[in-house]
Amino acid sequence: MRTPILSSRGDSLAPPRVIRQDLAGGAFVLRSEDPLQACSRCVGDWLDDWAIATPDAVFLAERGSDGEWLRLSYQQVRQRVGRIAQGLISADLPADRPVVIVSDNGIDHALLSLAALYIGRVSCTVSSAYTRMTRDWSKLHGILDMLEPGLVYASDAGVYGEALALWKGSAPLYFSRNAGQLPDARTFESLAAGREGPMVERLAAAVTPQTEAKYLLTSGSTGHPKVVVNTHRMLCANQQQIAQVWPFLEREPLVLVEWLPWSHTFGANHNFNMALAHGGALYIDEGRPAPGLIEKTLANLREIQPNFHFNVPRGFDMLLPYLESDPQAAADVFARLDGLFYAGAALPQSTWQRLQKVAAGVRDQPLWFTCAWGATETAPAITTVHWEIERAGCIGLPLPGSEVKFVPNGEKLELRVKGPQVFAGYRRAPELTAAAFDEQGFYRIGDAGKLVDPDDPAKGIAFDGRVAEDFKLTSGTWVSVGTVRLRAVSAMSPYVADAVVTGHDRADLGLLLFLSPQGRQCERAQVLGHVRSALAALREGGGGSSQSPGRVLVLEDAPAMDAGEITDKGYVNQRAVLARRAADVEALYADSPDPRVVML
Repeated sequence: MRTPILSSRGDSLAPPRVIRQDLAGGAFVLRSEDPLQACSRCVGDWLDDWAIATPDAVFLAERGSDGEWLRLSYQQVRQRVGRIAQGLISADLPADRPVVIVSDNGIDHALLSLAALYIGRVSCTVSSAYTRMTRDWSKLHGILDMLEPGLVYASDAGVYGEALALWKGSAPLYFSRNAGQLPDARTFESLAAGREGPMVERLAAAVTPQTEAKYLLTSGSTGHPKVVVNTHRMLCANQQQIAQVWPFLEREPLVLVEWLPWSHTFGANHNFNMALAHGGALYIDEGRPAPGLIEKTLANLREIQPNFHFNVPRGFDMLLPYLESDPQAAADVFARLDGLFYAGAALPQSTWQRLQKVAAGVRDQPLWFTCAWGATETAPAITTVHWEIERAGCIGLPLPGSEVKFVPNGEKLELRVKGPQVFAGYRRAPELTAAAFDEQGFYRIGDAGKLVDPDDPAKGIAFDGRVAEDFKLTSGTWVSVGTVRLRAVSAMSPYVADAVVTGHDRADLGLLLFLSPQGRQCERAQVLGHVRSALAALREGGGGSSQSPGRVLVLEDAPAMDAGEITDKGYVNQRAVLARRAADVEALYADSPDPRVVML
């Protein structure tokens, strides 16, 4: 019988305590009252510690080809990591070339990444979308050329082999399955064929907090993404910061069902490292928020019954119809769940309310909703919610050792950050690195925020959109894209999954709408009627022309990952959609009627 990790929220969460320092020109800084405590030396120490303390506890699990769970304990993971680390040493790879992984989450993926970390070799996971979701592999090849890998790994040559075979690089290719389909390709098992030698221990002991741990790629809609250098200090400091505000992590191991891709900092640094740092179990979910795959996520959640669940808003939106229509499914999912965590994009209040309503029907205790805020460059959390909040929008307070500076920028307050989890720079890009920091060493993260309560900073910070996404109407009025998007998606729930805000250099505000699975299944007349009613309600709710769209266009398809319109995590890139669908924007504002357009 598992012990609830939040059996008593009073002592399971640190109280919100913050210091405000006012600066010239209306700027101010928030920092935690609590100092950062001692951190682990490196990621490998976590694995060593738990392999000794709880050798038989499950660490990693995934479904095998027979559909059954393959589970590895901490001791088994440590043994395999040692052998693979020896394989990397024996391969005599160039010292400055990373191990690059180009496939989805999996046990072999995790073992290779951990082996590289363990001996101080950098690894980098490239989104599988560059391979699986497109036949144009030029972006993948460009990324590989930029990274100059010493070794490239993918799970299955039958899936990833063709794209990698056409790459003109010289790095050896390793596959867990079907390596024989490519000339000169090697099997992943060959990396683990030898016994761990003394050099593994020597290299592990030489790892310092300043040692580069991994490269992560920023999500870029055009050109090649930037390469963010993460050190062991960044990763270990961030987990210590989170543990200080979430004391429950030290009391009962996490049990997670995880689909979030390890090519992104949310899944790789925040969630994977949290399970590892605290001796938790991570079940790799082969599902994701997509038609035909969300059902797998639901099945895994029902079977494993995690005690905490991390997801993006789109993931919750796609689970909700199943939970709302099947009380037994909801009862299974929420049976042992102590908290829901969202990040990657702002959560519409309607999604929050629907989740709470479903949970209330199958359990006595309300769900605890929490979230965090950060970036690839911050490893990732700068702020975290560690108290009870009543609605979506609050992104928490600065973690111990972190500072958030609020700087007036147009109609908003731009957020800038500093802390031990913040990166020092981009790989081989000194000019980009210099531009990323202000004169006081704060990282310019590009987001805007405000205090939930201007008179009480301890109530937290409210996310206020991306600074660069906002624009002016021809009236000169600023439009807060993030605010408009959230209000619209909430009002048009459950038929609308996301909205892209239009109106730059135009007289009035509009929206391009992506329908949810429920919206696609309904009669179009019903959907359009619902959208029209929502537009009227938004107009009646006030806020003027800068907050109330007067026209929308319902798109027939989903955002295209291949074109950079949506990331693996489900975050819609507003600028990429507007650029790719410029003709739809013109149709939205055209004088001639378009059957896809709804106007007030």
